[in-house]
Amino acid sequence: MSHELVPAGTPALVLTISDGVAAGVRQDDAGLELERWLAGCGFSVERATVPDDRRAIEGALRTAAAAHRLIVTTGGTGLTPRDVTPQATQAVIDYEIPGLAEAMRASGRAKTPMADLSRGVVGVLDRTLIVNVPGSPRAALESIEALGPTLRHALETLAGPFDHHAAGAGRAARPDLPDPGLRDPAENGA
Repeated sequence: MSHELVPAGTPALVLTISDGVAAGVRQDDAGLELERWLAGCGFSVERATVPDDRRAIEGALRTAAAAHRLIVTTGGTGLTPRDVTPQATQAVIDYEIPGLAEAMRASGRAKTPMADLSRGVVGVLDRTLIVNVPGSPRAALESIEALGPTLRHALETLAGPFDHHAAGAGRAARPDLPDPGLRDPAENGA
């Protein structure tokens, strides 16, 4: 089931934030689901794990931003004292993109009111998009799928050039226009 949204090989990292996964006592189901979905979109996906430790998360995000266009964190977005992913993300990003975080919550809200409890943040560090999704495999996948329609344009915008009126910016400024080089997700039942 391919639903290529980005140029093939675009580097992405799935960063699982979990004490249990980091200790090897819990399987990383959410990370696996995210990796599968992102690979189907055309990303070259790497995975890493850190415990629920704010400094470890901040360090992993800073390091990963140098080599990846997209970082998707999974876990640590809830209400417990150990859920520090949003705070770590806010500490390292240059600015937030609140509309994308709200799009994820709105999509989840259509299925369960519990989606409103996610404190996930979406923001930019240098030219890397960082997206926090919940640790539940289903919620993680539903959250990233909610960004499908805007993900390519967000990454293109971050990559530059930053002049929306530059030659060739028409397709980048209008992701709803067909691109003959990429397959349409609807054609593949995605």
